[in-house]
Amino acid sequence: MAHPRVEQLRFARSEWKRGLRGLSEADARQRLLPMNSISWMVGHLAWHERRVWAERGMGLRIEPTLDALANGAPASTPSLREMWTLWRRMVDLADPFLDALTSTELERPLPHDGRGSAPIAGSQLQRITYHYWSHIGEASAVRQILGHQRLAQFVGDIETRAPYRRESD
Repeated sequence: MAHPRVEQLRFARSEWKRGLRGLSEADARQRLLPMNSISWMVGHLAWHERRVWAERGMGLRIEPTLDALANGAPASTPSLREMWTLWRRMVDLADPFLDALTSTELERPLPHDGRGSAPIAGSQLQRITYHYWSHIGEASAVRQILGHQRLAQFVGDIETRAPYRRESD
């Protein structure tokens, strides 16, 4: 069983997908200033997953196209389909690494984090989890402004899907 903090990340990811269900390519690419397009948000979260788990965790330098979606990069409105493909690729790559994390490992910097005083892995795990929630709210606001109806209500079924669980290791 994955660490409870990993389960919380997975719950945030599932809520992210639930909140974007039914979104069209055209609406995903609209940019309502000063907010980013939803398609950019999908790619941006793929970039963050890649940066932490693939690069810092596993030492892999992959999918350089995601660098265009980093913090501080120029605004863009990429293809939603392409961003979902990249996002799924990064999540699928990260999951086995995340499954292997223990409480002890979460208290250390990630193995390939070359920065001098790198935050511990657990703090990076929390940052990504909270990053999802930030963009869930932003995407929900964009969808409301676009007039979308019957949007997902948050937070979903956390009691069943990601309830509190004591750390076991």
